[in-house]
Amino acid sequence: MRDHFTLAYKNLKRRGLRSWLTLIGIFIGVAAVVSLISLGNSLKDTVNAQFNIGSTEVLSVEAGGISGYGPPGSAVSNPITKSDAEAIERISYVEAAIPLYIETIKVEYNNLAQIKSAQSVSGEKINFFYKNLELTAASGRVLNRNDLNVIMIGNDLSLKEKNGFGKDIAVGSKININGEDMTVMGILEKEGSFIVDSTIYMMEDKLVDLNNLTEDVDLISVRIKDKDSMDKAKENVEKLLRERRNVKIGEEDFQVSTPESSLASVNQILSGVQIFIAMVASISIIVGAIGIANTMTTSVIERRKEIGIMKAIGARNEDVFYQFLIEAGLLGLIGGLIGIILGTGLSYLGTSSLNNFLGTETKPNINFYLIIFTLIGSFLVGAISGIVPAINAARQSPVQSLRG
Repeated sequence: MRDHFTLAYKNLKRRGLRSWLTLIGIFIGVAAVVSLISLGNSLKDTVNAQFNIGSTEVLSVEAGGISGYGPPGSAVSNPITKSDAEAIERISYVEAAIPLYIETIKVEYNNLAQIKSAQSVSGEKINFFYKNLELTAASGRVLNRNDLNVIMIGNDLSLKEKNGFGKDIAVGSKININGEDMTVMGILEKEGSFIVDSTIYMMEDKLVDLNNLTEDVDLISVRIKDKDSMDKAKENVEKLLRERRNVKIGEEDFQVSTPESSLASVNQILSGVQIFIAMVASISIIVGAIGIANTMTTSVIERRKEIGIMKAIGARNEDVFYQFLIEAGLLGLIGGLIGIILGTGLSYLGTSSLNNFLGTETKPNINFYLIIFTLIGSFLVGAISGIVPAINAARQSPVQSLRG
């Protein structure tokens, strides 16, 4: 068997240009599969980081029936309100229900203007607010209930490379928000979430005043007393909101979810997209397999005399069969190896671009089981493609082959 592999390698090397052309379909397909699956895994890691799952005792409540674009809970037909939060807080399983505003604001700094996202900090339940989101200050301090014309900002907003203002924002810096000057009191620890790291936080009363907001809120963050009663609490919140909004089961115009359940739904969608993309990329591998079959068929015709000589000196049919089968398998294996190297490089490049675009620090997610499976699969694809040509070679009559 070792002799078969040695001879197969020499034959492929002798037909250099044809071998390389045959490999193109295989390594393009393998590179596409490896890079896209690895990028999909990196994208999953990035999305997971954006959810910023902190406390496991938190439910999120937001309105449904979206009729436009914007932050969660905005542009809906029937928004949730502060009175909904008050009613939810009276449920026995609930420790606190915090209404939150998430608004877009105009920010001016260093003679440049940008549109940024701002989130309210509840003064009445400020301790629960920080406990739910697990926010801490990297420099300066977090806001307290007596603050008015001060803000705290996500870590990315402090960096000139990421904030769009061409200048770092430090604690004590003054920035203009919707026409009013505000002082930066604190810069938050980096969370790895472009949402948290790019958000401005200010006290609820100030954000309401700046944007002329009403009792309609964008989100209610609900803290549960005991994580073991999460399901019961969720059922009670949903039942209460159905009664308050006069809707039946299955017709809800609101959504109650845990960060974990939302994340699971997103991951399921991403997995489906990954599978679809991998199936599309596999078309190149099928094309490559056809190319190998065609090349090996041509090789059998060209090497009839060689086959005749092999049989004349004692080679059995199975020896000839294995010779051509292994050559086809090696074509697939070499193509797969090149594809893996190329695909891995593309996944590193893609992840780096993703990090630069989103401001995240996700590491490339290379699945070594995928690499091993791909190598074995590439060899098998090549070998299977070469079965028919190998059978034809094995059936050649030595006399007819020597006659040419």
